[in-house]
Amino acid sequence: MRILSLALVLLTATVAWAADGEDRPNFLVILCDDLGYGDLGCYGNSTIQTPNLNALAKQGMRLTACYASAPVCSSSRAGLMTGRTPSRIGVYDWIPADNVMHLQASEKTIASLLQADGYATCHVGKWHLNGKFNSDQQPQPGDQGFSHWFSTQNNASPTHENPNNFVRNGKAVGQQEGYSCQVVADEAIHWLKSGRDADKPFFAFVCFHEPHEPIASPDELVAHYGDAKKEGEALYYANVENMDRAVGRLMKAVDDLKLAENTFVFFTSDNGPETLNRYRNAWRSHGSPGPLRGMKLHIYEGGIRVPGIVRFPGRITPASESDEPICGLDLLPTICELAEVSAPKDRTLDGASFAQSLDGGKVDRPAPLFWHYYNAISPAKVAIRDGDWKLVAHIDLGTKKAGGYFRPEVSQAIKQGKLTTLELYNLADNLAEKHDLAAEKPEVVSALKKKLQTKYDAVLDEAPDWAAPSK
Repeated sequence: MRILSLALVLLTATVAWAADGEDRPNFLVILCDDLGYGDLGCYGNSTIQTPNLNALAKQGMRLTACYASAPVCSSSRAGLMTGRTPSRIGVYDWIPADNVMHLQASEKTIASLLQADGYATCHVGKWHLNGKFNSDQQPQPGDQGFSHWFSTQNNASPTHENPNNFVRNGKAVGQQEGYSCQVVADEAIHWLKSGRDADKPFFAFVCFHEPHEPIASPDELVAHYGDAKKEGEALYYANVENMDRAVGRLMKAVDDLKLAENTFVFFTSDNGPETLNRYRNAWRSHGSPGPLRGMKLHIYEGGIRVPGIVRFPGRITPASESDEPICGLDLLPTICELAEVSAPKDRTLDGASFAQSLDGGKVDRPAPLFWHYYNAISPAKVAIRDGDWKLVAHIDLGTKKAGGYFRPEVSQAIKQGKLTTLELYNLADNLAEKHDLAAEKPEVVSALKKKLQTKYDAVLDEAPDWAAPSK
């Protein structure tokens, strides 16, 4: 009888655990490419039509101090996926095709952690975490936690229209009809409706190529912006609007499948906007950083502060806003907390969970937010944010030239770079970073410099060198 009672107790516990497992939240992370802080209606843009993202903000929370992990694409994605500062794990810059730099197999990602705990996982769109794409020489999306993937190495090629460089689960699929954001949305919607194991909670990572160059947009949407004066301006605005339509279709699928109540949706961008004529073919880039200084490839706010919208019914008050600083690095610990999955304990995590901020709380952040980018356009290449204070430092890389794409021989120069000129800004009073307070606040500079130097040294001490490929 005692054996039977014990069996019933164990059975009851197992059933209860299973029921709890079924209630674990789903996660949908939507990442845009080069979308500026000022590109959406809900962030003050009065020209570009973004009704679906405006509606998403009204359904959830608009983040006014949402940061990317880095001011450049591959680095930002690596930080988001791992919760670790990109330079710490050796993703120092954007990754050209066939480059040696990649997200290493030893890293634990959001997808690998959730997959190991019973989640169905899917990546759709831009990958950009390796140079040797769809090759056994470097890890692919399927090696880093995604049971289904429909991806490109970098940008949609030859443009967003009828792209021909997608690979599905290791097999090239040839030219796709339509525009990249809609192709990506189609795949994600198909997976949600019939491609996943519906008995499992899911993590879907949907990465649009828009509005990164080379931009292509439907003529019907370009016609919405007949008042545009500059070459390529209407094309860019239509590109953002087309992406907004793709988000709308994706959210409708979630709602139609009655998944909304238990799905955490996070929308953001990988870095700030590309700006017109930075390079010869960027004539279609008209992204806006809004009131912020700088753009993509800058450590200033315009390069790293991005749109951020979270929807999680029952946890988030609709149409709410939060000025709590959060970063792409925070996504892994946040998702782990919400999913009740253990975050990695065997390595340094640079992010912190922002789960408490969803209902008005503060992020318990043990160390200041930190950004490092050796190849920035501006001389400022390292920064920390501690409360409202932001300290920016220039780096002296010595005689080694670091311009252009990443090369293995640059690794040592990066690791030996010395911090030089310091700039200090109070973001509460000076969001545009126009007034450098370093000379006026030497005591603040001194305290923050110690924190910055400590973090900088720790990150570069762990950062790997990349060996040149053997010939």
